[in-house]
Amino acid sequence: MKVWLKLLIGSLLGVLLGYLLPNDNQRILSILSWLERIAIRIGRYGTVPIIIFSLTIAIYELRQDGQFWRLILRSFLLILGSAVFVVSSGILVTMIFPPDRIPIQIEEQVELISLNVPEAALELFPSNMLAALFSDGVYLLPLCVFAFFLGMGLSYDRNYTKPVISLLDSLSRIFYHVAAFFSEILGLIIIVLAAYWAIRFHGVLQADVFRDLILLLAVFSVVLGFVILPLFLYFIRPKVNPWVQLYGSLGPALASFFSGDINFSIPVIIRHVKENLGARRRSNTVTVTLFAAFGRAGSAMVAAAAFIVIIKSYSSLGVTLMDVVSIGIRAVLISFLLARHSGDAAYTALAALCLDYGRGYEAGYLILKPMAFYLIAIGAFLDVMISCFASFALARGSGFQEDREPRHFI
Repeated sequence: MKVWLKLLIGSLLGVLLGYLLPNDNQRILSILSWLERIAIRIGRYGTVPIIIFSLTIAIYELRQDGQFWRLILRSFLLILGSAVFVVSSGILVTMIFPPDRIPIQIEEQVELISLNVPEAALELFPSNMLAALFSDGVYLLPLCVFAFFLGMGLSYDRNYTKPVISLLDSLSRIFYHVAAFFSEILGLIIIVLAAYWAIRFHGVLQADVFRDLILLLAVFSVVLGFVILPLFLYFIRPKVNPWVQLYGSLGPALASFFSGDINFSIPVIIRHVKENLGARRRSNTVTVTLFAAFGRAGSAMVAAAAFIVIIKSYSSLGVTLMDVVSIGIRAVLISFLLARHSGDAAYTALAALCLDYGRGYEAGYLILKPMAFYLIAIGAFLDVMISCFASFALARGSGFQEDREPRHFI
C-alpha cells in the first residue's frame, strides 16, 4: 500500500476517533497529549542522522559538480520569493474576506514566547564543534553548520578523505532506509496525532468564536497548497505535469498537517521528493534542509493573517495600508527566523509579530491560544508543500531530477 494512502486511512481513523471521544474529559486529553509526544518523537527519530550524513555527502557531491553555491543562491532566492508571495497573498485574502472579531478574553500571561534570535545564533557555534552532533532533534541548524564544514572538508585531498567519503555515503544510505521504515509505519502513528488534533478541533468549534478565521485559513490553504503553488511548476523547463507532482506530495502534506512539526516531516519529505518527484540526493537534501530552516512562509502567512484579526478584535479603527505593509515586512523577516521552532512555528511567529508590533498588542496572541494547534497545522502544511514543490523545481532546473511514473510512486 502506498505511503500516502496509509497516512490518509490513518488520518481518517484518527479524526473519527477524536470526534467519538469526549472533548471535555481531562484524563483522555492528558493521555492523548502524552501519546502525541511519543508519536512526534518516533517521527523525528531518523531526522538527525539524515541531516548529518546525507547533507554532508550532498554538499561534497555538489562541490565536486561545481554547483553548490549556485544551488544555494537559487534556493535562497526562491525562499525569499515564496515568502513575499505567500505572505502578501494571505494578507490580501484576509483584508478582502475579513473574519468576524474575536471577543477579548483577559488571560494572565504565564510565559513570554520569543524567537530569541541572539541565543539561536550562539547555538550555531558551540564551543566544541562535536557538541552539535548531540542534538535533541528540535533545533537542527547547528547540525547543518557542522555538515557544511564537514562536507567542505571532504574536498581537501581525495587520498586522505576517500575512506571517510565511502563511510559517510554508506551511513547516509543506511539511515535513509531506517527513516524509510519509520515513514512506512506513520500510518499507525498518525492515528494518535489525528485523534488528538480532532478532539481539540471539536472543542474549538464548540466555542463558536473562531469559525470565520478557521474557515478562511482552511479554504485559502487548500487553494494555495493544492492549486496555486502547483501552477507555478508550469513555468519550469522542461515542462512537467504539476498535478502529478502534487499527487507525489500528498504523503508529506498529511504528515505535516496532523503533526504540525517540520522536523517530523523532514524524512517523509526527503523520501517522497526522491522517490516520487525524482530529485537526486545531492539536491534534495540541501534544498529540503534549507526550506525547513529558513523557508517557513506558510507559518509566517498564518501569523500575519491571524495578527490582522487580532488588531481588528482589539480596535474598531481597522488596519491602514501602512499597517498592512509593516505587518507583511515583519512576517517575511520572521519566516527566516523559525528554525528553532519545529513544532510551534505559526504560533511563535504570531507571538513575535505581536511583541515586535507593540502598541498594546504584545499579548494579543493569547486570544488565539485555544486554536494555536490549528494555526500550527495550517502553517506546517503550507511550509511542507512549498518545500516539496521548490525542491522539485530546483532539482529539475539544476539537472538533478529524473522523471518517475506515478504508478511507481511510494
